[in-house]
Amino acid sequence: MSEIRFRGVGKHYGDVEVITGFDLRIHDGEFMVLVGPSGCAKSTTLRMIAGLERITSGELLIAGKRANELLPAERNISMVFQSYALFPNMSVRENLSFGLRVRKTDSATVASEVDRVTGLLGLGDLLDRKPRQLSGGQAQRVALGRAMIRKPNAFLFDEPLSNLDAELRVQMRGEIIEMQRKLSTTTVYVTHDQVEAMTMGDRIAVMNKGCIMQLGSPTELYRRPANTFVAGFIGSPRMNLLEPGDLLGDCDPTVGIAHDRTGKLGIRPEHLLVESDDGAVPIGDARVTRIEDLGHEVLIHLRNARGTSLTARTGGRIAETVQSGQTVSLALRFDCLHSFETATGERLT
Repeated sequence: MSEIRFRGVGKHYGDVEVITGFDLRIHDGEFMVLVGPSGCAKSTTLRMIAGLERITSGELLIAGKRANELLPAERNISMVFQSYALFPNMSVRENLSFGLRVRKTDSATVASEVDRVTGLLGLGDLLDRKPRQLSGGQAQRVALGRAMIRKPNAFLFDEPLSNLDAELRVQMRGEIIEMQRKLSTTTVYVTHDQVEAMTMGDRIAVMNKGCIMQLGSPTELYRRPANTFVAGFIGSPRMNLLEPGDLLGDCDPTVGIAHDRTGKLGIRPEHLLVESDDGAVPIGDARVTRIEDLGHEVLIHLRNARGTSLTARTGGRIAETVQSGQTVSLALRFDCLHSFETATGERLT
């Protein structure tokens, strides 16, 4: 069992309070992603699990055992850093086996474990190279292998893909997911990239200012965001948030009833329709400010009469008929609306 549990955990730096009353239960074998903007304390949370940051108050349990006072070496946890942190003077083989050798593991077991990990990660041809002779993706695989070889209670990842190019990030995401599924090891992954969070996590904890704004599956967070912060953070492009006065023209009165003219109305870009005649609810006109033609889809950036910026996602063919600077009619599907209370930003049922 390798469940990780925070119970009322707080973290202070002197008089500065960064986390207060933090509660989170990470199930055995789960892939949990902590996501949020810079400064939201997600890396601090990860470092408290690793023992690199002391807990000010509350309790941290790892595999059912209180871990507040345990040294990092006593927690049986492996951490993969953004910078890879490989020993530059050691070969790949030596980097992989270092953790076992310092524990005075016998040489036969060390060789067997190195073979196991290199087979899983495709490192067999790189064992005699030094880190300076590796590409970014290869170095990241070695860092993963060094974490895996210990058979830890949990893996911790602190933005491990941020130094890689876009194509390699996609590839490494798949490899990390595949590795975690094979090993069924509890994994906590920190990122500021909501695409990584949505594609990797069994559950996602969206954090802001040291608090969890919403905890749930990627589908739950996308389809039913708990508040305007989650609505704006999860999804790319972000959800359109409309003020009461943004509903212009001869729109259906039920739209106004949906948010009582006092709340905010949310609509995902794919549900904001441009020049549509399929019976959707019209909400007035807007001017096209920019078009991003991505081939398989088009992102249309708009500004309505009140100056509110909106984004619509639609099929690629519309780029042939809609041009920048053009005024277009907008509509939406009533069953895809989200309503939020203005003062608190919380979701309205």
